[in-house]
Amino acid sequence: MRRARLFLSLAGLVGVVSLNGCLLGPNYSREPVPTPATFRFAATEVADTANTEWWKQFQDPVLDDLIATALVNNKDVKIAAARVEQFMGQFVTTRSALFPQISAGATAGRQRISQAGPQPTLPGVGPVFNDFELSVSAAWEIDLFGRIRRLTEAARANLLSSEEARRATILSLVASVASSYLNLRSLDQQLAIAKATTESRAESVHVFTLRFQGGEVSQMELAQSQSEYEASLATIPQLETQIAQQEDALSILLGDNPRPIVRGRELGALATPVIPAGLPSDLLERRPDLLQAEQNLIAANALIGAARALYFPQISITGLFGTASGQFSSLFTGPSRVWSFAGAVTQPIFTAGNISGQVQTAEAQQRAALLSYQKAIQVAFQEVDDALIASEKLHTQLEVQGRQVTALSTYARLARARYEGGYTSYIEVLDAERSLFDAQLAQTQTQAAALTSFVTLYKVMGGGWVVEADKMTGQASAGTNAPAGTAQALQ
Repeated sequence: MRRARLFLSLAGLVGVVSLNGCLLGPNYSREPVPTPATFRFAATEVADTANTEWWKQFQDPVLDDLIATALVNNKDVKIAAARVEQFMGQFVTTRSALFPQISAGATAGRQRISQAGPQPTLPGVGPVFNDFELSVSAAWEIDLFGRIRRLTEAARANLLSSEEARRATILSLVASVASSYLNLRSLDQQLAIAKATTESRAESVHVFTLRFQGGEVSQMELAQSQSEYEASLATIPQLETQIAQQEDALSILLGDNPRPIVRGRELGALATPVIPAGLPSDLLERRPDLLQAEQNLIAANALIGAARALYFPQISITGLFGTASGQFSSLFTGPSRVWSFAGAVTQPIFTAGNISGQVQTAEAQQRAALLSYQKAIQVAFQEVDDALIASEKLHTQLEVQGRQVTALSTYARLARARYEGGYTSYIEVLDAERSLFDAQLAQTQTQAAALTSFVTLYKVMGGGWVVEADKMTGQASAGTNAPAGTAQALQ
């Protein structure tokens, strides 16, 4: 028992040495990132919408329900959550090497040895005997040079990277559902315009047919009227196809089989969200994809130290304590006690470039991860600027198109009146009505694009609303940067 305590004391001492040993490789520190003071197209009117469910600003309960359903049932979110669990298992497995690996064993057997063999049996010892053993063994690699600690650091960063990837999936999902729903309502409105235009043109064809039969209009004018009717009629099946396909795509986002989608408020009745407040420097802490890229950089940085530690000795200790006896009744007596402990040191001498190759690979991966992180930051700035300018200019474009539709409505009304009065040809009426139809469709598309620009803006700026959406998945994180159950594992 004294020897066992001696062994444990020695192991504890070596453990302290291990935890305080040198740690090879560079320690990660975030390098200064050049960030502009403001975005290039910063809005003059913004609002702080952190930690809010921003999509509720559209004031459409149906959209709110669709997003809530998607967050619970979407397969991509579930896949991302499973990957977090996978990396958490890898982290726990890697970190376990820092601690002694203890196992217990028990054997019981009966055997007979040859009496005619080269080694004769001892006097008084029969050829048949029993063998009972009970033991506890331990093995421990002493991490003096930080190889295991660097691997653990990399595994932890990979775990946090997978969690940020899950949060990025959630952010993208909310934006995709909102954008798909807005596009669906836009197609619905375009279909209504196409049907109304087709119905109006059908009445014109009917009137022109009667007039042609009465000799009041020429066959050319009748054919012109029929041509415009068929043109608007042809857009109906096109829009119906797009609506069905959009419903199918939205159903998949909801984690369901293709099915019809319930509608809420019409496109024109949706409220306009506010522009979220934020500075360029905020993106580094708000966007999950940037946090993911940084964790990938941390992991790559740690692997350099793990590779460099291979140049140094690997030290391990093993120990065993137990009992062995030929009779079970004496298995727990003093004379049957057995024990052993040993230490081993392995030092690489010649590896033909194996270790230097691993170091070179790790350093190259770190440089690539750093450049990827820097590029991701630049792309993030670009995406926010693009979304800001799109939001501003689309609203200007929508105002212009609104005035255009009003003007074309007047033009079409006056052109028909002039035609009925005999002051112009029917070609002018057709031109006015065709231009009005195209302008109405374009206005509807711009209206949806303007609302979608806010969706894109909230997506590219990240923020606390990711946490709010995360809570709705039923797999909310235990902390801002740790998946459920991982906060304890990382401690």
